Amino acid sequence: MEEVNHWMTTAQQWIALYGLKLIAAIAILILGRIAAKIVRGAISKAMTRGNVDPTLVRFVTNLAYIGLMAFVVIAALGQVGIQTASFVAIIGAAGLAVGLALQGSLSNFAAGVLMIVFKPFKVGDFIEGAGTAGVVEEIGIFTTQLKTGDNKKIIVPNAKISGDNIVNYSANDTRRLDLTASCSYQDDLDQVRKVLEKILAGDERILKDPAPTLGVLNLGESSVDFAVRPWVKTSDYWPVHFALQEAIKKQFDAAGISIPFPQRDIHVVNEKSA
Repeated sequence: MEEVNHWMTTAQQWIALYGLKLIAAIAILILGRIAAKIVRGAISKAMTRGNVDPTLVRFVTNLAYIGLMAFVVIAALGQVGIQTASFVAIIGAAGLAVGLALQGSLSNFAAGVLMIVFKPFKVGDFIEGAGTAGVVEEIGIFTTQLKTGDNKKIIVPNAKISGDNIVNYSANDTRRLDLTASCSYQDDLDQVRKVLEKILAGDERILKDPAPTLGVLNLGESSVDFAVRPWVKTSDYWPVHFALQEAIKKQFDAAGISIPFPQRDIHVVNEKSA
């Protein structure tokens, strides 16, 4: 009987000592989980209103939820008297080790976040960067996927593409064609100009504003070079490029304007032997 009373007394002491702490710890876990969900939802709504990429939204919200829940669990353990300093030290050491092991992946992740937020290019743009070029098919957290003109798939790490110059050919609605049309020194330059103006005026895809640039670019060794620089819609760049090159050749032939080949004057000197 005395032993039973002893156990009852001990149990009452434990309940009196740790009961409230245990209840407080459970309350911290419940309220902390609710607060973490509220914060996750608020972050998700804010990022969605800012038109942030859904992949980044999910990653950031899940990361925030896990971090908050880790803080809540540590607070609950501390409430019941468990020393949490060692847990914090272990988590910190593990985080450092993981960070060092995944240094390259983390840099790719950071670069991916910056590209998604600042949007130097979007899916469907034709870009040049990291020593390659192609149409952007996918912007991931760690890599960017491009498709080349001959239908090859290129996967580029985000840190590499963001750390280099990025040329976005699709960023603006219009682009300028930079062509060169050459004629011989014997041709009439005024006639050449009229033929080129007729060619530019005959293509409806060439924009009137800004007006095309047309003028003598260079007096070469064997030719007079005209700069032909019309503006077109970005989507019409290559079709107009090919069409103008063909039209210039045909119209020059019809007008009797020659496109000279490179040539050299060679002077041979015969020296009499002494």
